[in-house]
Amino acid sequence: MNAKFDRFYRYADFSQLLHDYVQAFPDLLSIESIGKSHEGRDIWVVTATNQKTGAAADKPAYWIDANIHASELAGGAAAMYLIDNLTKNYGKHEDVTRCFDTRAMYICPRMNPDGAEWALRDTPKIIRSGTRSYPYEEDAIDGLDIEDIDGDGRILSMRMKDANGNWKCHPTDPRLMIAREPTEYGGNYYRMLPEGLLRDYDGYTIKVNKDKQGLDLNRNFPAGWRQEFEQFGAGPYPTSEPEVRAVVHFITHHQNITGGTSFHTWSGVLLRPSSTSADEDMPAEDLWAFKEQGEKGTALTGYPAISVYHEFRYHPKDVITGTFDWIYEHLGLYEWTIEIWCPMREAGITDYKYIDWFRDHPVEDDLKMLAWADRELNGKGYIDWYKFNHPQLGEIEIGGWDKIHCFRNPPSHLLEREIAKFPDWLIYNAMISPKLELVDATSTKISDDTYRITMVVQNTGYLPSYVSKRALARQQTRGVVAEIELPNTIIGDTGGKIALVSGKSRQLMGELEGRAYKHSLMSFWTDTTPTSDRCVCEWIIKAEGNCSDEIVLVAKHEKAGTLRIPLNYKANQK
Repeated sequence: MNAKFDRFYRYADFSQLLHDYVQAFPDLLSIESIGKSHEGRDIWVVTATNQKTGAAADKPAYWIDANIHASELAGGAAAMYLIDNLTKNYGKHEDVTRCFDTRAMYICPRMNPDGAEWALRDTPKIIRSGTRSYPYEEDAIDGLDIEDIDGDGRILSMRMKDANGNWKCHPTDPRLMIAREPTEYGGNYYRMLPEGLLRDYDGYTIKVNKDKQGLDLNRNFPAGWRQEFEQFGAGPYPTSEPEVRAVVHFITHHQNITGGTSFHTWSGVLLRPSSTSADEDMPAEDLWAFKEQGEKGTALTGYPAISVYHEFRYHPKDVITGTFDWIYEHLGLYEWTIEIWCPMREAGITDYKYIDWFRDHPVEDDLKMLAWADRELNGKGYIDWYKFNHPQLGEIEIGGWDKIHCFRNPPSHLLEREIAKFPDWLIYNAMISPKLELVDATSTKISDDTYRITMVVQNTGYLPSYVSKRALARQQTRGVVAEIELPNTIIGDTGGKIALVSGKSRQLMGELEGRAYKHSLMSFWTDTTPTSDRCVCEWIIKAEGNCSDEIVLVAKHEKAGTLRIPLNYKANQK
């Protein structure tokens, strides 16, 4: 493979790399388009599993997507890195090999290919998410459109001198703009604007236009969806956008999926549900499982694991809805959002409180950030102010943070180091899924032509077969289904048949617990169901005349996989 993880790829090259991986590892990878984007690009999903040990559909599976937001390009790189890591380590790393052999991963490395392509253009257009004009088709008639006005491939900030401006230069480093004190007068002050051009400027007032492409695809999922007046960018109805609709359709039609992770940037955190309610409202067992997964994630990645509702709200009086945690809210699947990259921590800022930091923080933090950029980013992070003759504003200065280079994504030389933190945790999340396995399949002769058939299966996974208490409450699975398949082929001239005397050809056996949700051995609660991970299925058959000696037993569960067990009922007797 020629994939390099110190850059971001345009759509054509990105697609070719995915296909190259599949071509190089045909037994481990396959690829399909699950739909088309707004602009007609394929939305690729790579299925990772050892096809020699069974089809992906017959194994528990884990979902991973990335780059739903246009300029959050590191997510796509992280998903590609996962594919690279899995294929390089199959047969060498025990966990990777076992994951490929017993589980499947569905990896969607670039869910929003249109938005990513806009961000990667030579003259970038940075939008929140999808490229469809929304909610209106018309361009703004006035105001400032954010764009790269000098054609250098960057979108920075503009500063213009103004006696009533809110900003001033830091006294020891004039590059850094800091807030003017509330009662301060008589100094040199500036107005700060994003880089861009003005429409119908009256010489006095400026408003910054919202993007004409006002969609946020991560507000378009079904759970908790709210209309535009409540939540900007959610679209006209749930799954109205083709990218989201394709993902929702895929997940709901692959019931073997037991959980999922969505890659975003940036804050350097692992986010868990709920977005809309407090931890106390979550089933206790689910909260325990989330916290256990989060502790493992922190140990493997160094990222703190936090609740969206309690620690990652954009405003303390509002909640975020219509997001990918739909898969937990509706389907009961354990869901995580990884916010890749935290430049604040890179700069040595230890008291970093995620969203709150952007509302307010000490000036000392800005100085630390600037020193880090000078030391590590070779002049590409914070750009010294330079003069520019603006067509509407006259002489101004352009400079400040190149946010897409060092905030929205890790800088190129740090990208691989950052995304290498995640494969082990993703494999862990896939491997805690329920897993149906055979304990025993036997035949007991009752009379000359009558046999008792017994099949014992168990859940060898950590999670229960139903995955979560929320899934159980929402009746997302029906439990283990046991089937017996009897041959209908007549053997020889005399003929013969196998008849089912007792038991049903298809029967529901209930759910199987895993090793999760168990008390410690010091608990004063006694485990009254120590074999709740197992179930026993029995049938009685009668073989008449000259008929086949082989039957097939089937055990299947939507989340825990499918077993097909050929049994020679005459040879495999107790």
